[in-house]
Amino acid sequence: MNHFVDVILPLPLPSRFTYQVREEEIGDLKKGMRVAVPFGKTKVYTGITANIHQEAPKIYKAKFIEQILDDKPIVTQTQLKFWKWLSSYYMCAEGDILKAALPGAFLLESETVVELNTKTDIDEEGLTDEEYLVYEALQNQSVIKIKEISNLLGKKNVLNILQKLVAKNVAVVSQELYKQYKPKLIRYIKLAELYNKEEELQQLLETLNNAPKQSSVVLTLFSLLAKSKKPISVKQLIKESEASAAIIKTLVDKGVLDEYYLQKDRTDTQQQVEKFQVNLNENQQQAYTEINENFQANKVTLLHGITSSGKTEIYIQLIKDVISQGKQVLYLLPEIALTTQLISRLQQYFGEDVLVFHSKYSLNERVEVYQHVLEQTKGKIVIGARSSIFLPFQDLGLIIVDESHETTFKQYDPAPRYHARDASVVLSNITKANLLLGSATPSLESYFNAQHHKYGLVSLNRRYGNVLPPQVELVDVKEKYKKKLMKGRFSDTLLEEMKITLSEGKQVILFQNRRGFSPILECNTCGHSPQCPNCDVSLTYHKHNNSLRCHYCGYHIAMQLQCIACKSTEVTTKGFGTEQIETELKSLFPNHKIGRMDLDTTRGKHGYEKIITAFEQQEIDILIGTQMLTKGLDFRNVDLVGVMSADSLLNFPDFRAHERSFHMLVQVAGRAGRTKQRGKVLIQTYNPNHQILQQVTTNSYLEMYKEQLQERQNYKYPPFYRLIKLTFKAKDFNTVNEASSWFAKGLIQGLKENVLGPEFPPVARIRNEYYKNIIIKIPPEHSISKTKEFIEKVRKTYDSVGSFKKVRLILNVDPY
Repeated sequence: MNHFVDVILPLPLPSRFTYQVREEEIGDLKKGMRVAVPFGKTKVYTGITANIHQEAPKIYKAKFIEQILDDKPIVTQTQLKFWKWLSSYYMCAEGDILKAALPGAFLLESETVVELNTKTDIDEEGLTDEEYLVYEALQNQSVIKIKEISNLLGKKNVLNILQKLVAKNVAVVSQELYKQYKPKLIRYIKLAELYNKEEELQQLLETLNNAPKQSSVVLTLFSLLAKSKKPISVKQLIKESEASAAIIKTLVDKGVLDEYYLQKDRTDTQQQVEKFQVNLNENQQQAYTEINENFQANKVTLLHGITSSGKTEIYIQLIKDVISQGKQVLYLLPEIALTTQLISRLQQYFGEDVLVFHSKYSLNERVEVYQHVLEQTKGKIVIGARSSIFLPFQDLGLIIVDESHETTFKQYDPAPRYHARDASVVLSNITKANLLLGSATPSLESYFNAQHHKYGLVSLNRRYGNVLPPQVELVDVKEKYKKKLMKGRFSDTLLEEMKITLSEGKQVILFQNRRGFSPILECNTCGHSPQCPNCDVSLTYHKHNNSLRCHYCGYHIAMQLQCIACKSTEVTTKGFGTEQIETELKSLFPNHKIGRMDLDTTRGKHGYEKIITAFEQQEIDILIGTQMLTKGLDFRNVDLVGVMSADSLLNFPDFRAHERSFHMLVQVAGRAGRTKQRGKVLIQTYNPNHQILQQVTTNSYLEMYKEQLQERQNYKYPPFYRLIKLTFKAKDFNTVNEASSWFAKGLIQGLKENVLGPEFPPVARIRNEYYKNIIIKIPPEHSISKTKEFIEKVRKTYDSVGSFKKVRLILNVDPY
């Protein structure tokens, strides 16, 4: 009998590929295991076994799989089911989901580049003949491709040999093309077995009398071993004996000391566990009870709790309940910045039960978290950004989506363009886990679902400890400029409040949602403004490195002291970003420490953490930042929040601009006065009578919700209509125009007036590629699946037009 498997490949293919399995291998193969399979003429990819059956493909002859790469599945049946739904709903290939879901180390490819590992001594005797051939070739050639290794050994598949060479520290693989997981090994030291007997030991010490430094190392090792039964690392021995690494090496070479390696878990934390008591107040207890009642009715629950109402304490209580039943918890956060404070808090309470997973962690760290979750060896609680939704949970009991209104839960590029909040609703349904969406400013869609009893709704409308909400005041900048009461970008009102706050030893947060010094450099003589040669945007001035930089493609040039067009030296900056605010503050408040938190200052894994910790420990008096500051951070000593310019948020060309402005301003206001003293929020604006700003001053979420909902209904936007956005991009302007117009005509035949465009977006050229968009509005009475089928039908015909091959088509379902 012939055996076949359907394999998901890490490629954007429309369907799974079927391969044949040999009789002797079929018994070892299970769904969810990795297999190395040939694809095309020469390539070998790692795919996931999605199905095992006896039906040969009808259109092509199935090739045999090259190799089974696992002893047990690394992808669960739940994951496969979830991937299938994501692929169908978000109109993307399962291969795209596979690449997003699995750490890159799991996906070996045949284009790998191999180099000799020069950092360790290689045990040549421990190599097989084939491994030695590769090792020899690596000594003569700095880099070898997998194809070359394949030719050298006369073997089609050499992935297995390569894995062994990496494990034996003979070879390393280039990170760009081949991401291979390697366990973290710590070098330890012990006395050679020969000296375990007292006589030999005595003799050794006498021999070392003439080498006092070596003798000191051996005696220090004895002392450390006597104090602790734990293994002694080389690093620890060097520190304690104050010896150099060279002395340790000499003792190893002499055979006095033996080196050995132990694997260290990268997810280990040094956090002390403090089982502090979580005492819920009356309001929190009421909310906790209502949440559990909704869970019993199998309802997704929305917790609408104002800023500083104590939502985290409720989360901790719910997590405690779930892990006491032996189940797993997924705690989703929109920003890595948020995880710093929360991880510390949860690790204090739950210790080793907490695992962290996000993109700024190294590849190896992500592999270890993935394995812990899969094997349930450690960490019942996973805290992470949106990609954590792909982890292989075996027994998920609770999903918490904190700050569920945040736009960063949506993935834009590359595919899959999923929304973690919406996808978690389906994941909770598949796994039978409870789902809690928490927010002080829920998205209109979530609140709409709660109002229509699709979700349960629980409200928490008092601040914890009955702390008063901050007093919000609008400052009319237009009037201040008229009366000459502005100093740079600061009104006299804001400066006065800052002086009072700082004199009381309190801290200040300033919010400006634009990084850099100034977004526009303009010539006063001819009006010319330096533009990016690759994108349709002006260059932003960055003072710290005196450069003009494009925030889309990264292009940069030195600051221009004269106009490029007319050579005039009358050049000024227009607009302002966080860097300009920082510069002005240094002259206005020279005796205070000023910090800045934006994309430029938070690069790297611990970038956010350093700034947040410094601010928490009051090493920074004034913190300026972009929207990162609005994300649920808890600073106890902040009494004043200043919004430098609210108008840039309100005037953004997007149907959600007003809703998002409300979210952002209420959230940033919520950072003020989180202890007994009432905080103050000053919002600088040219339009103090704007409805949204008035609603922010009174924190009227319901008023904003009703007003925006009415507008959405009138203009046919979500939650009443569903949206699908099609983006066309190519190097040639005319080709993009033709392709998008052709597609729009095809769509109009079936979808009539529900097709908008094609239109150029506000920035129509990025990295020398032109963009054009089509928006499809799907009425509530229309089937979304039938609409997608029709789009796919038009797409198939479109794909057959040769002149459109150079145009990339991007499908984005629910593009918000």
